[in-house]
Amino acid sequence: MRILSVVGARPQFVKLAPIAKAMEGRAEHVIVHTGQHYDELMSDVFFQDLGIPAPDYNLGVGSGKHGEQTGAMLAGLEKVFEEAKPDVVLVYGDTNSTLAAALAAVKIHIPVAHLEAGLRSFNRRMPEEHNRVLTDHASDLLLSPTQVGMEHLSNEGLAEKSVMVGDVMTDVLYQVREQLAAQGQPLPAELEAGGYYVCTIHRPDNTDEPARLKAIIESLSALSKPVLLLAHPRLKALAETHGIDLAAGSIVLNDPLAYPQLVNAVANSAGVVTDSGGLQKEAFLMRVPCTTIRPETEWVETVQLGWNVLVNEDLSLLAGAVERQAPAPTDATPYGDGHAARRTVDALLEAFSK
Repeated sequence: MRILSVVGARPQFVKLAPIAKAMEGRAEHVIVHTGQHYDELMSDVFFQDLGIPAPDYNLGVGSGKHGEQTGAMLAGLEKVFEEAKPDVVLVYGDTNSTLAAALAAVKIHIPVAHLEAGLRSFNRRMPEEHNRVLTDHASDLLLSPTQVGMEHLSNEGLAEKSVMVGDVMTDVLYQVREQLAAQGQPLPAELEAGGYYVCTIHRPDNTDEPARLKAIIESLSALSKPVLLLAHPRLKALAETHGIDLAAGSIVLNDPLAYPQLVNAVANSAGVVTDSGGLQKEAFLMRVPCTTIRPETEWVETVQLGWNVLVNEDLSLLAGAVERQAPAPTDATPYGDGHAARRTVDALLEAFSK
């Protein structure tokens, strides 16, 4: 059986790692990289650090507006699918690469499986929300990470093709955490364990309006501990355009980290400030308090269990949220046991083996 994975962005590389491992000896696995994240730190280093096989195809699409980028991926992926002739296309998460691959496959009658199906923010301003909803409804097999995701799929009439597998990000995190514990890793920017916060900001609602971005940076700069701001090139470019100093006050500006270094930085931090879905969940798995600069989250379990606080309109609340005391310990495991990749491959083979 030939399974073709399509990835293009950092979170998808992380999800691909345990899937690629679980495929070994069980199915032929073809990997396609759209090139949505195309610089070395965003792409090549992730493949190397996580032990992912080199992609069989790389479209090199690069950045661009949503329509332009998705259209370029559609054209490139259709040719790849016709050449590779997979039995099923496996798509990951909620990026433009996800939607483009699902559309390209269904148009030429190749089955699609969606890993991380059923997540919903119910915020239609987010491009990711459209990507995940459209992909779920186009797919033939829906692989959900959580019970909440399964409930969303059932509510949308998709229960019959949905399978609960758990969260493959949990698989990776547990593996990387064990490796880090054995190796010992230095912290970035000579920071001290427990004496800093980790921050990522990338969503358009937080970055594209100059007044909003300036208010967020001012709030971060006033925190009582150093704030390790892992700034994507797009954030740096927007800040420069609008005359915003990303290294003001408490902020320690840093490039994005390779995944093992990111896990190490979060595990040793006093807290996380982010608008990233994945980082919210990773903070919870490492039992690090998180503050999310968004009105909602797909990972509602992190909020329900007290490890994540949402701050959106009133940024004067940010400091109090970030500097709050850690919540009561919990042994809850809403994101699985670290064996989601094996269950994912089981489900794919059961659904699509000829």
